[in-house]
Amino acid sequence: MPAKSKKIFVLDTNVILHDSSCMYRFHEHDVVIPIAVLEELDQFKKGNDTLNFHAREFVRALDTLSGDKLFDGGVTIGAGMGKISIRLDQAIEEKFKLSFPSGTPDHRILHCAYMLNKTYPRRQVILVSKDVNLRMKAKGVGLMAQDFVNDMVKDIDTLYTGRQVLENVDEELIDTLYQPPFEVDATHFPASSSFRPNEFFILRFGKKSALACFDATTGLMKRVDKMASYGITPRNSEQTFALHALTNPEIPLVSLTGKAGTGKTLLALAAALEKRKLYHQIYLARPVVPLSNKDLGFLPGDIQSKLDPYMQPLFDNLGVIQNQFQESDVKHRRIGEMLKENKLVISPLSYIRGRSLVNVYFIVDEAQNLTPHEVKTIITRAGEGTKFVFTGDIYQIDHPYLDSRSNGLSFLIDKMQDQKLYSHVTLEKGERSELAELASNLL
Repeated sequence: MPAKSKKIFVLDTNVILHDSSCMYRFHEHDVVIPIAVLEELDQFKKGNDTLNFHAREFVRALDTLSGDKLFDGGVTIGAGMGKISIRLDQAIEEKFKLSFPSGTPDHRILHCAYMLNKTYPRRQVILVSKDVNLRMKAKGVGLMAQDFVNDMVKDIDTLYTGRQVLENVDEELIDTLYQPPFEVDATHFPASSSFRPNEFFILRFGKKSALACFDATTGLMKRVDKMASYGITPRNSEQTFALHALTNPEIPLVSLTGKAGTGKTLLALAAALEKRKLYHQIYLARPVVPLSNKDLGFLPGDIQSKLDPYMQPLFDNLGVIQNQFQESDVKHRRIGEMLKENKLVISPLSYIRGRSLVNVYFIVDEAQNLTPHEVKTIITRAGEGTKFVFTGDIYQIDHPYLDSRSNGLSFLIDKMQDQKLYSHVTLEKGERSELAELASNLL
């Protein structure tokens, strides 16, 4: 292969902490790891978080390739792949110092890519970083820079919504759905071959309409009824679809997306309480990603005091459900009893690492703040009888290195949309209040 077409990718630390297998994603091209990256990884090697896991895994993988040439020309990553090498620091050029006077790890990584670009003028040198600011700096010194796109959704605007509206449906088909057994062969509908498993439909003919779901196992279109769950009644077709998926024990993986006020978390929790007898435990968890990227240590108090602000929205949703009933009502009392008996657990997501998730109804709130690898890690822990529900807004992300295309929730929807064990619904209509809806749309 001509040298001109073989690129050099320089990896930033955050790419490795995002995906420890990233070195295998560049095919025949060469990968360079600046020494500053190894120094930063050393700070992450201890701990039980995902970042610590990725730091350890990458260094171990690098060690299996280790040899004298790792620092001198590089070693082959694998069959048909390029080489990986570690690049030591070089004296910083005066021209570079003018714009980047400090010796921060970011600037050392940037300088490494800068010098490689000068050393190999016939090859394309690309800095790969999830840090937007560093990518901007790279472009400022004439370098190509890009995000790590291996696990990104290609087009967020066409992301699967989980529902369709079918107009001018045969009137007889709609009538059939209102008669036992409330189902009809899906082949009677146009473009039925493109229907996805557990996809929802609004079927219309004039003033007649029906809500339905496609069962890929039987090939039938089945009617969806509007049903309340633990005192919570769906207010629109989207919420009706969501509750249908959330309460169906045959669907072990569900995701809900939508802006604030669409009822994602409330519906998931209500469905879990409605179906509580099918599960040993209900878990409601969320990742702890502080706003403005301030560390937990920034907040006063002990660890419980620090975590309370992040868990409070989950307790708020539980309170909404509990308040549907009088204090003397058994359903009101049952929620308090479940909390005391640890049958209903509200906890930071990091606290469940290492747990065995058997026969659990597991809700992951704010899932847009998870990486694709974290979502995979959570789901692969599913034991027998466990149902996972991921909720979030893919356009409201607090994680510094994720966006609408690269977050774990978008990745999950994109990869799972054709699977029979999965169902998804995008909620668009806000139901919190007229004021909340107005603010969400205009501010």
